[in-house]
Amino acid sequence: MRPLMIVLAALALLAACKPEKKRELTAEKIMELREQMVERQIIARGVRDSAVIRAMRTVPREAFVPEADRINAYKDEARSIGYGQTISQPYIVAFMTEQLHVKPGDRVLEIGTGSGYQAAVLAQIVDTLYSIEIIGELAEHARETVKKLGYDNIIIRHGDGYAGWPEKAPFDAIVVTAAPPSIPPLLLEQLREGGRMVIPVGEYVQELNVITKDQHGLHMESVLPVRFVPMTGKIRQKKEK
Repeated sequence: MRPLMIVLAALALLAACKPEKKRELTAEKIMELREQMVERQIIARGVRDSAVIRAMRTVPREAFVPEADRINAYKDEARSIGYGQTISQPYIVAFMTEQLHVKPGDRVLEIGTGSGYQAAVLAQIVDTLYSIEIIGELAEHARETVKKLGYDNIIIRHGDGYAGWPEKAPFDAIVVTAAPPSIPPLLLEQLREGGRMVIPVGEYVQELNVITKDQHGLHMESVLPVRFVPMTGKIRQKKEK
């Protein structure tokens, strides 16, 4: 090999081994990423509710992912939050929120707090958001996050969401962020007449279902194929019997 080529090869090797400069997530960059998320992932895919779009523009998604992963918070995908759980893809959060048809003054129940992000988005719109998380560490972390961000209308409880929250029922809307193999009947009972529930159902194949409740009973529509983590707790014990 000629001397010049050796030098060039050595320089190329040094460049390849040089540590990548750490990208700083400035406030300006965060706002840019959030706006891109809203425009490219949410509005471009058909979400039209102005209250939902405003909430997605407002809630700091980066605060709901592990600190080391904040640079990836606005990517078009679900992200791990530990304990085998994820924060849902931004579009799915917006789509589910829109499907609930919530409005100011509503009281909403969420099953599966996770990071607290879906709760925060809903809390931008509704009067009170009740949320149940089966993993104690996640419930505590989400409680600390929403408190730090000033959400005083989010109430988080550690427990099994299969039975809902009967002491606070009925609810104007119920959103479920983990997939049971079948719809928990106690949740249907806690839905107010005129209310809506959005819930993923299934195991290997899952469908996002929108359930409405009126004077004639329950009406269910499958609106989207999805992939959520499975609902755990009592509903799994019942299935195994």
